Amino acid sequence: MLKILLTNDDGIDAPGLQALDQSVRHAIQVHRPNEDVEIVAVAPDRCRSECGHSIVTTRPLNVTTVRENWYSVDGTPVDCIRVAHYAMDFKPQLVFSGINAGANLGVNLMVSGTFAAAREASLLGIPALAASHYRRPDVPRTWDHTPTWLEPTIGAFFRAAVDNPSDGDPPPLWNVNLPAVIPDADQRPDIIECEVDRCPIDRTGTIEPGGRVRFQLDFHDRPREQGRDVQHCFDGRITVSKLGVHLGR
Repeated sequence: MLKILLTNDDGIDAPGLQALDQSVRHAIQVHRPNEDVEIVAVAPDRCRSECGHSIVTTRPLNVTTVRENWYSVDGTPVDCIRVAHYAMDFKPQLVFSGINAGANLGVNLMVSGTFAAAREASLLGIPALAASHYRRPDVPRTWDHTPTWLEPTIGAFFRAAVDNPSDGDPPPLWNVNLPAVIPDADQRPDIIECEVDRCPIDRTGTIEPGGRVRFQLDFHDRPREQGRDVQHCFDGRITVSKLGVHLGR
């Protein structure tokens, strides 16, 4: 039996986690219809966006059964991976994290809880894929299209992680971003494999009376390197970056 763990950083009730579950199940129907699969979701009990690779160490974690095979943890995404791997009677063979409601591109991976969960799985020797969805205010935030958009990439991930694993090499660690374009029932966005952008995000900061600090940035007009994930995703493509736990290949 193939055991698959789902998690995220937006919380157990996030629509992106439901979309991830549907996307993985759709890809299984297309690429592994005869596979015996068990899917379990272990996710934070609330939004833990941009928590990075942080963990809870000052108290015991609490696990709550939300429904059959769905559990919430009052900790971070990395805590969820550790709970599933070490504490539950479930040893995942694959991990999918997301679908994050917002892009995780370039330097965002340094703070992304979505990607940190996948990276923690990779550190434990488990192949992992993190998926995020770039959003813009002028594009509706729908989820129904994600199974179709992600199906070829998840199928390729199955082949790399399950069918053709490389002996002695680190497990696959993929970061995938869906673009902010209006879904077309007849056409999936182009899929491109690319490296992660290295540009910092420009921001300004002000200190207000009383010492309160505020930062402003234009995420959509951020600097970008040609041919890397930010540029390709912002131009309407599905990006796939194959990484190591330290963000290199």
